[in-house]
Amino acid sequence: MIRNYLKVALRNFSRNKIFSFINITGLSIGMAVAVLIGLWIWDELSYNKSFENYPRIAQVMQHQSANGDTWSQMSLPFPIGDQLKKEYGSDFQYVSMSSWNNNHILSSGEKKLTLNGSYMEPAAADMLSLHMLSGSRRGLTDMHGMLISRQTAASLFGNADPLGKIIKIDNDQEVKVTGVYDDLPYNSTFGNTRFIASWKLYITNLQWGFKESDPWVSNMFQCFVQLADHADLAKVSAKIRDIKLKMVNPDDARHKPVVFLQPMSKWHLYAEFKNGVNTGGRITYVWLFGIIGCFVLLLACINFMNLSTARSEKRAREVGIRKAIGSLRSQLIFQFFSESMLFVFIAFILSLFFAQAALGFFNQVADKKMTLPWAQPLFWVAGILFSLVTGAIAGSYPAFYLSSFNAVKTLKGAFRVGRFAAIPRRALVVLQFSVSIILIIGTITVFRQIQFAKTRPVGYGREGLIMSYIATEDIHKHLEAIKQDLIHAGAITEISESSSAPTFVDETDDGFEWRGKDPSIQGNAGVVYASMNFGKTIGWKIKDGRDFSADYPSDSSAMIVNESFARFTGLKHPVGETLRWGKKDYQIVGVVQDMLMESPYEPVFRAVFPMSVNAEHWINIRINPRMNVHEAIAKIEPVFKSYNPSQPFEYSFTDEEFARKFGDEERIGKLAAAFAGLAIFISCLGLFGMASFMAEQRTREIGVRKVLGASVFNLWRLLSREFVVLVVISLLIAVPVSWYYLHNWLQQFHYRTEMSWWIFLSAGLGAMGITLFTVSFQAIKAALANPVNSLRSE
Repeated sequence: MIRNYLKVALRNFSRNKIFSFINITGLSIGMAVAVLIGLWIWDELSYNKSFENYPRIAQVMQHQSANGDTWSQMSLPFPIGDQLKKEYGSDFQYVSMSSWNNNHILSSGEKKLTLNGSYMEPAAADMLSLHMLSGSRRGLTDMHGMLISRQTAASLFGNADPLGKIIKIDNDQEVKVTGVYDDLPYNSTFGNTRFIASWKLYITNLQWGFKESDPWVSNMFQCFVQLADHADLAKVSAKIRDIKLKMVNPDDARHKPVVFLQPMSKWHLYAEFKNGVNTGGRITYVWLFGIIGCFVLLLACINFMNLSTARSEKRAREVGIRKAIGSLRSQLIFQFFSESMLFVFIAFILSLFFAQAALGFFNQVADKKMTLPWAQPLFWVAGILFSLVTGAIAGSYPAFYLSSFNAVKTLKGAFRVGRFAAIPRRALVVLQFSVSIILIIGTITVFRQIQFAKTRPVGYGREGLIMSYIATEDIHKHLEAIKQDLIHAGAITEISESSSAPTFVDETDDGFEWRGKDPSIQGNAGVVYASMNFGKTIGWKIKDGRDFSADYPSDSSAMIVNESFARFTGLKHPVGETLRWGKKDYQIVGVVQDMLMESPYEPVFRAVFPMSVNAEHWINIRINPRMNVHEAIAKIEPVFKSYNPSQPFEYSFTDEEFARKFGDEERIGKLAAAFAGLAIFISCLGLFGMASFMAEQRTREIGVRKVLGASVFNLWRLLSREFVVLVVISLLIAVPVSWYYLHNWLQQFHYRTEMSWWIFLSAGLGAMGITLFTVSFQAIKAALANPVNSLRSE
C-alpha cells in the first residue's frame, strides 16, 4: 500500500512539474532559514556551556545608588576576593580576582603581537576547566608564570616547545610559559582570552587602586567564583549582599552597595540591568529570530497547502474511485500525508545544501563561527523530527480537505469546489503577506533607528581622527618629539593624550563638590584625563570659557566640564568656579558641548576633563586633511616604531569605532532584511503558482472574453484584482500589528526615531508592486494566448 502511495505521489510529481518545483523550492528555502536560525539559537543558548563547572560558576557584581538611580556593575574593589574567602570560604570552591580582558603586547625575540589576555588568580584555571596541552594549570601559582592558548603558542613559537620560554608583556614584565591550554570556544565569555598571567604579578606591579588609603573605595577589578557542591546560589548571594557595605567608611557608604552573584547562565543572554533589576538582554533576539524562523517556515507550508487544495478538482476523481473501491477516509488521509512527507524530505535534503551555502554569509553577519554538525547523530534525529513536524503542518489541511470529497458526486462529474472553497486559501495568502509586510516594516524601522542614531551630533570632529592604545611609556616620554617629526612630515596637524578614547569613558567617580551643592545629591561623573592639546586634536566645541592653554601655568589644576555636568551643578556661570574632587581643588576654565562618548541611544552622561601631563594610554591623532589618509599612515607608522620599537603601531579610526556601537542593531537589521527578502520570495512563489492555476482554470473564460472584445489590460486587471484585494487586507492587518510592536521596541531607546507614515506606505507599495509583478507574468501570458486554442473543443 505504501509503495502504491509513493508511486502515485511520484506520478503527480512528474505530471505537475511547475507546482512540484514551487512546492519543493518554497519548502526547502523555508526549512533552510529554520535550520540557520536553529543553529544560531543553539549557539546562543549553549554560550559558555562548554565549561565543565558551568552550573556553579558566577560573577560577583554590585548594585550602587545615587540621586535616585541604581546602576549595576561588574567592577569591584581589590580586597573583595580575600574577604569572600575569609567570611564565606565554605560556600565557595574557588574564588578568583581578575583584571579586565584587555590588549597587551606580547614579545618573544623578534616576534611582537597584540593579544587579549587577563591576569587571574590560580583558581581560575580550575574554574574554567582549561584543557592543558602541555604544562599544568598550577603554572599560575608561579608569580612569573603564564598560561597561553594553543593559537598564541603557534603565533609566537611556531612548532617549537613553548614551555619555559620567556615572554615580555608590554615591554615591561618578563614571564615564562608554564602551560599551554586548548583555545577556548568562540561562543564563550573567554573566547578571545589568548593568555592568562599571574594575578600576583599584576598587583605587585600595579601602582594605583588597591594601594590607596582605603582599598575599598575604587572599583577596578573583576571577581569570579565557583560555588561549593552543597551551596545554593540564591542563598549565598543573599549572604554576601552587605560584604562591601560593612567594609567601606561611612562617608563612602553613600552609594549603598549591594553585592550579588550573577550566574554564568545569565552572563550572555541576561546581561542588561535597569535600575537594579535584571531586565534581560540578548534573550530578546533569541525569541525574535525564533518567531521569524517559525513564520518563514509557515509561509512555505502555506504555499504547499494552497497549491495542493487549489488543484483539488484534479484529484477529485482519484478520491472518488478510491472511496468507491473501499478506501477509508483514514487511508486517504494517510496517502496525502505520505505525499506531503515525500515533498518535505526532498525539501529537507535541499535545505541542508542551501544552509551550507549560506552559512559563510550568515556567520559573517551574525559574528559567529557555526558549522553544520554533519557527523552528529543528534543533528540527524532533530532533522528527521523537524521534517516530520513540517510535513504534518504542510500536509494537514490538504489531507483532511481532499479526503472529505463525496465519492458519488466526484464520479458523476457533479463535483464543484463551491464558491466558499477558496476562502481558506485566501486567508492563508493574507497571512503570508501580513507576515511579509510586518518583516518589511520591521527592517525599515531597525535601519532607520540605526541611521537616526548615527547622524546624531557627536560634539567633536570624527573625520581624520585616529586613536591608538599605548601599552608602554615610550610614546608618552617622547610625545613632543613625535609631534614635531609628524608635523614636519606633513602627516598630522595635532596629537594628544587622554586616559580614555573619544568613543568611551573608561572611568567614573563621585565626590565632586562645588559652591551651593545640594548635600542630598552625589556629584558623580565620567572622568577623562586630557593633555593640553586634547581639545584641539579631537575638535571639541567650547561653549563657554576657554580651552587648556600653555599661556596659563595654573592649568595644571584646571578642569573643563561638559554641558551636562554644568547643568547638573545648577551654576549659572560655572567658568571660574572651584570644583573640589578628592583632596584637590580644580578651577573650571571652560564648558564644552556634550560629546557623545558612550551609547548613541542614551543621553550624554556628565563628564569632566582634568588637565594632566600624565594622561597616557590613548594617543589621539588628527591627520592632515591635505594629505591622503593612506599616505599619512605610512608616514606616522615608522615614526611611532622608531620611538616605541617594542609595540606594533595599531590604530583605529574614531568614526569606525563609533560605527561599531551599532553592531548588534546592524546585525539584527541585516538578518531581518535577509529573512524578509526570503519571506517575500516564498510568498511570491505561492502567488506565482496560484496565478498559474487561476489562469489555467479560467482559460476558456479568457478566450470567450477575448472573442467578445476584451483588451489585454482588461484581462490583466481581471486576473490581478483578487490578489490586489488580498494584499490590501494584509496591509490592514500588518500595519497596526507592526506599529504596536515596533513602537514598543523603540521605547527602549532614549534617543529614538519615530514611526513615520511613509514607512507603512513604502511597505504597502512595495508589497503591492511585488504582487503585481509576480501575478502579471501569468496574467499577461493568459491574456495574450490565442482564444482559438482554448475554444476549439467547445
